[in-house]
Amino acid sequence: MQVLSHYQVSHKIERIAYEILENNLDETAIVIAGINNNGYRFAGMIAESLKRLTPKLIILTRIRLNPAQPLEPVIADYSLDDLTDKCLIIVDDVANTGRTIFYAFKPLMEILPKKVEVAVLVDRKHKLFPIKVDYVGLSLATTLQENISANLTDTNNMNVVLS
Repeated sequence: MQVLSHYQVSHKIERIAYEILENNLDETAIVIAGINNNGYRFAGMIAESLKRLTPKLIILTRIRLNPAQPLEPVIADYSLDDLTDKCLIIVDDVANTGRTIFYAFKPLMEILPKKVEVAVLVDRKHKLFPIKVDYVGLSLATTLQENISANLTDTNNMNVVLS
């Protein structure tokens, strides 16, 4: 069952970009860090929206980790030194238990960012880890057996499906 159409996903991206900008008006730079593939795609869309809205420096980067084995090394595609005293937004497509986002913070423990916030397209209500999502496209209460998939590869036909 489709829960978000292409138009709705596009609208959520724009709304999240506006919210990020409104909450970070005093920042000179905003770092958007997407988790793995779909989180990075979603982060890229938010970054593009932000670039259209503001002359601020918008930095897009990726955090790579294995959700099934989160104790394996977490790889950040940026210099940690460059993030000191910066506003950082961690982005993923779907927040389920919060585990992936929780372990995405691992490399950030070596620096002192100005602040760290979290943005997701879909926030499920099954948190097992202490993760607070600051920017949400859609909050959805589901059963543990149901699966959410955000289809973001085709930018002309994006959607979110519950199965």
